[in-house]
Amino acid sequence: MLQYSYLFSQLFRRELRRKYKGSTLGVAWYLINPLLMLGAYTLMFGFVLKVQKIHDFPVFVMLGLAVWLFFQLSLLAAAESLIDQGALVRKARFPREAIPAATVVVQLVTFGVILVVAGPLAVALRGTLKPALLLLPVLVVLLFCFVLGAALIVSVMHAYFRDVAPTLTAILLPWFFLTPTFLQLDQLSYVEHHPVVRIALDWFNPLVPFIDSIRSVLYYGTAPEWGRLVYVFVAAVVVLALGVGVFRRLEGDLAVVV
Repeated sequence: MLQYSYLFSQLFRRELRRKYKGSTLGVAWYLINPLLMLGAYTLMFGFVLKVQKIHDFPVFVMLGLAVWLFFQLSLLAAAESLIDQGALVRKARFPREAIPAATVVVQLVTFGVILVVAGPLAVALRGTLKPALLLLPVLVVLLFCFVLGAALIVSVMHAYFRDVAPTLTAILLPWFFLTPTFLQLDQLSYVEHHPVVRIALDWFNPLVPFIDSIRSVLYYGTAPEWGRLVYVFVAAVVVLALGVGVFRRLEGDLAVVV
């Protein structure tokens, strides 16, 4: 794979510059957009609606929103990636997984920058400079594997079925509001009195354990529960393996369908 490292770096740079090419701020928009969204949600749910009383609410939201945006933006970018790079797919022989992978790595950089901002802020405000922080790199790697596996699936499926990207866009909106990016599930009275709803929201939404685990080490200063750690590990391995398997099974005719 080392012989393709230069190609991957070029795909990464091209993807990084492509979306905001010609704009004054350029790639800085990758950070500005999530920060603007963070400000909007913090203002609306923390001060206007006052949905829940959560200490250091901006930090709480930042951590949850960072994970969600990494997942959402990676999938949306990956879905169109093979079509966008159709000329390259048709003309050259290389591991086609590199194309959606480059889009995920671009979003990983943005996610990492947000963590660099949110991490020290959380440690300073919450006093979470504790051994549990050592788990953060492991959790980020597992999250990356999970997102990469999902991105491989949607990218190759959209190359064959062009309804995948718009369907994904439609699904992600309600999915966002079912994900506790700005709420604590255990403080919702309805969820508290309906265990089945709690289990459904807590365990059938694969992003919840990732968000909770990262918040555990940065916001609460404690290691995630063993159940959470097992869940994120299994989810990362299974989804990545499934993504690679589906992509390789369908990539044979990519030069024709794109």
